Amino acid sequence: MERKHNPSLTENAKNLRKNMTREERHLWYDFLRGHSVRFLRQKVIDNYIADFYCHRARLVIEIDGSQHFENSGFLKDKIRTQRIEARNLTVIRIPNNEVNYNFDGVCEYIDLMVKEQLKR
Repeated sequence: MERKHNPSLTENAKNLRKNMTREERHLWYDFLRGHSVRFLRQKVIDNYIADFYCHRARLVIEIDGSQHFENSGFLKDKIRTQRIEARNLTVIRIPNNEVNYNFDGVCEYIDLMVKEQLKR
């Protein structure tokens, strides 16, 4: 049976939870931690560590810094998204600047995505 995640990434995921980016901390502490459905931080999925994951909604949230918009980052993200979505999960990507300058809109978008996913 194929493993759902790479156990060698578990320690790295723990470190990332302790050292979240400013935008990840803001989204976690000011919204996701208290959401009506449970989210996990820095969840190992396959050979990747997702920023946030909701099992019930089958939703992965990635918070993207500027490196994700360079050609090499964009290609890596595309492959990563395809591999995660092959597990019947939905991946949404939110740029850091949206978290910083449109936080309410980001929260509304995530809430809408959760509701849509729960209907499936």
